[in-house]
Amino acid sequence: MTLAVSRSIDLSRWHTFAMPATAEAALTVTSIAELQLALHLPQFNDVPKLILGGGSNVVFAENFAGLVIRNRLLGKRLEQTDDAFLLHIGAGEAWDPLVRWCLDNGIDGLENLALIPGTIGAAPIQNIGAYGVELADYCSYVEYLEIDSNELRRLSAKQCQFGYRDSIFKRQLLGKVVITAVGLAIPKQWQPQLGYGPLQQLQNPTAQHIYDVVVATRQSKLPDPSVLGNAGSFFKNPVITGAQYQQLQQRFSDIPGYKDAAGVKVPAGWLIDQCGLKGHQVGGAAVHQLQALVLVNKRDAVVADLLALANDVIDAVEQRYGIELEPEVRILDKQGRPGWQRC
Repeated sequence: MTLAVSRSIDLSRWHTFAMPATAEAALTVTSIAELQLALHLPQFNDVPKLILGGGSNVVFAENFAGLVIRNRLLGKRLEQTDDAFLLHIGAGEAWDPLVRWCLDNGIDGLENLALIPGTIGAAPIQNIGAYGVELADYCSYVEYLEIDSNELRRLSAKQCQFGYRDSIFKRQLLGKVVITAVGLAIPKQWQPQLGYGPLQQLQNPTAQHIYDVVVATRQSKLPDPSVLGNAGSFFKNPVITGAQYQQLQQRFSDIPGYKDAAGVKVPAGWLIDQCGLKGHQVGGAAVHQLQALVLVNKRDAVVADLLALANDVIDAVEQRYGIELEPEVRILDKQGRPGWQRC
């Protein structure tokens, strides 16, 4: 088996922010065997390796000094029990087409997660979520390749240590494994989740109706990355203590908040909007005019523009509300290591 390796790759085509960056080398894998080979090519033994899916949640702070491996492990397998649909999905499958495929096949439950960009393999890393639903609600297991041993292993959902936009794959297993497939268990007894946003106004909706409303809502606020480079929500919604939230309510009576296991979740987009930052621009990067949570590549932005803009946003919110926002987007250095340092 041989793999086609390309050198000096322009990464602007491979991530949705579409900002200039290069990689020393890159290749694409479509099978477990190819992935096992790619991870241990002798000519790349001493360089960092980065697994890339759809590139919808990454920013390259520097040119990548190693080998990019694009994960294109495809395939869907469906089994059933009396109570649930059991799905085994290849990590290279795109997320939203999977949601649509489920609806087309009478599998309801993922509709709140409509139109989230990226691939299945990225979903458990971030524990993607929207409109009151997270991947963790339906994840049964995550299958991965352990890089050192080159062997396939599996973690149960509990072992994945899912949290808000968090998992074991961002911590203990960071850089040690490559996700190859995700198992989902979707109950046949469907219960619509209508606790957030425009879904609260729906009366006896179908899953398809919920999907359509979520899509319309997202499209009305979120720019198409093919038109305006972005990575969706740039910041996490901060979770603060109940006491801190009550103190903020005394000063800002209209501040929204949602109870969370760890406290109260406050919408980051609202905080940024209240700071008057919609449209705020640094170089070619800007806060989106319609959704303050989204930072965009408005005009030939470079990474320095984007990071300076992000710092402006964080500083403004912290000064006004005493809350420090944290990027949801993974900001990678030349070794492919995620990290965030305020200027």
